[in-house]
Amino acid sequence: MSDAEQDQSQPLVAHLTELRDRLLRIVLAVLICTLGLFPFANTIYSFVSEPMQRLLPEGSSMIATEIASTFLTPFKLVLVSAFCLAMPVILHQIWQFISPGMYRHEKRIAAPLLISSVALFYAGLAFAYYVVFPLVFGFFSGITPAGVSYTPDIARFLDTALKLFLAFGVAFEIPIATVLVIASGAITANDLAEKRPYVIIACFVFGMLLTPPDVISQMLLAVPMWLLFEIGIIFGRLVKKKTAETDTHNQE
Repeated sequence: MSDAEQDQSQPLVAHLTELRDRLLRIVLAVLICTLGLFPFANTIYSFVSEPMQRLLPEGSSMIATEIASTFLTPFKLVLVSAFCLAMPVILHQIWQFISPGMYRHEKRIAAPLLISSVALFYAGLAFAYYVVFPLVFGFFSGITPAGVSYTPDIARFLDTALKLFLAFGVAFEIPIATVLVIASGAITANDLAEKRPYVIIACFVFGMLLTPPDVISQMLLAVPMWLLFEIGIIFGRLVKKKTAETDTHNQE
């Protein structure tokens, strides 16, 4: 192997080694959070299922239809909770890996976006729990036919809850994605604004695909997605304007 080929392979090996180290730190962070939360698995499940249990008909309760559900369902929730709790560490490791290859003005934009993405992700989870859960589960509980005992299975409930958590957690990242697209120059804010009718249709399509088959949860996801898109356009214009002013100042 020539010296030039060795010089090219060494940076690649160094990048792969750094990637491995950061992935190991992410796994370690999730593992630590899992071990810390595991003793509180049933408490966490009781907290997440409280909106459902509060809306059950009097004398009704949730059930476990599988032998291992009473263990596996809370444990599954602990794993997801650990991942959410470790999200700042995960995003920090990603930031540390990609930041050396970024320009100074890109770093100035990326750092606030990183913090905002964490805050918005948690805001999406909170919105799902405090706003969406009571409405959706109240709707399902309220339409139970006469003579039918409404006793949701704990595993099926968790699947629905995690689906809603994921949908709203990701949806609340729309402003970040919009700002990044505008700041990168891939598309202008005005061009995005002109595509608003298509975006609204896409929001309702995603709301239909990512939520349970009821109009309430679909509307509760689609409308915030559209509003967050509009917020992203506003902040994208501000970021683009600030970047242009900084570039002009540096040239002078």
